Amino acid sequence: MALSQASIASSSSAFFAQTALDFKSRTSRAQTVAVPAKTVGVCKCVAALEKTEYKTQVNRNANMAKLQAGYLFPEIARRRNAHLQKHPDAKIIPLGIGDTTEPIPEYITSAMAKRALAMSTLEGYSGYGPEQGEKPLRVAIAKTFYGDLGIEEDDIFVSDGAKCDISRLQVLFGADKTIAVQDPSYPAYVDSSVIMGQTGQYQKSVEKFGNIEYMRCTPDNGFFPDLSSTKRTDIIFFCSPNNPTGSAATREQLTQLVKFAKDNGSIIVYDSAYAMYMSDDNPRSIFEIPGAKDVALETSSFSKYAGFTGVRLGWTVVPKQLQYSDGFPVAKDFNRIVCTCFNGASTIVQAGGLACLQPEGLKAMHGVINFYKENTKIIMETFNSLGFNVYGGTNAPYVWVHFPGQSSWDVFAEILEKTHVVTTPGSGFGPGGEGFIRVSAFGHRENILEACKRFKQLYK
Repeated sequence: MALSQASIASSSSAFFAQTALDFKSRTSRAQTVAVPAKTVGVCKCVAALEKTEYKTQVNRNANMAKLQAGYLFPEIARRRNAHLQKHPDAKIIPLGIGDTTEPIPEYITSAMAKRALAMSTLEGYSGYGPEQGEKPLRVAIAKTFYGDLGIEEDDIFVSDGAKCDISRLQVLFGADKTIAVQDPSYPAYVDSSVIMGQTGQYQKSVEKFGNIEYMRCTPDNGFFPDLSSTKRTDIIFFCSPNNPTGSAATREQLTQLVKFAKDNGSIIVYDSAYAMYMSDDNPRSIFEIPGAKDVALETSSFSKYAGFTGVRLGWTVVPKQLQYSDGFPVAKDFNRIVCTCFNGASTIVQAGGLACLQPEGLKAMHGVINFYKENTKIIMETFNSLGFNVYGGTNAPYVWVHFPGQSSWDVFAEILEKTHVVTTPGSGFGPGGEGFIRVSAFGHRENILEACKRFKQLYK
């Protein structure tokens, strides 16, 4: 499959510009790396387009056209597949997309299996469940993650994942809202805003969409935005520990954020999907901050805790205190959205989620998390030993590596070409990510060690 020569815009506001790379002529620390070979069968799928003269009279959603290209991670997968066609014997190591690799603990899968088998009996069968999630799971989430924070089980909406809830929240807020995002940030915040019609056109000169407030997060400001220069918006998307930078906001910083939201009458959408990776004594929930229930809601997920990336289970907390400008509770409208757009998470999966939050399940989850944190430490030590400036890692399963003066996509392409390791270009997370790559710690230990060996050969 040939790579397109056209410039392709990333969903998070940067461009996937296809660059002709000349590794020999360019000043680089890179060296040629010998890597083991592995025979891989490549299946090439070609869609046959039926020729037709008929067109409907329905106009395309103009907001979809603003996106200009595919979502970041499918684009990475496309380039990986193209590389594999070029090097069919290469052993590719995927450290790009943050997908878990280790088996789900048996205690958790056993609970799902038991619930699935019960579905074949009259006594155990169940059809539709509550759209908001089964009560035992909601109670367990409230107790486990928000025990003394004043969050109750009816504040919790169980879902099929935080990413899905982000889009449901966008439907809830509507097209006339303004948003702010950390820059760099998880692409779903920007993409869903574009699709909803909240943004202007993509501005190539600054690599941003109009009508979005990009809150720059850099090593210089400790990856926490300068709120004194941040414009007021209706919605503030904030992720801590952050994807992609791996940084975590301190209690003092989140106190500033809550005050900023209160002063401006904004709502914070707080993404805590990596909270269990926290090593420092930083808040795991926005609701640890006094007054947060007046201005914030929180979304989270079992994906990176229990290996549920393919199983799909998450939750969103909408406190009763959170109100619109007319005093109407946000939770009531979100409940309507959930009941309209969703029939509830799989009851089988919810049984797994409940098992996760039992003492044995929590112990098993922490074991998996610690495994990935050890991977992170190995990656960080590798890049530190090579003289790079390395960020993140301590509180998240991502390592944020700085390549000053270089294009993120060029670095991504060079690493892929010379080591057969897939990373993620920082610019795919927004203009603030240019000059960085994100290396994921989700991988089998032998792959992590092999990838780090190749990095050392490349940058020695």
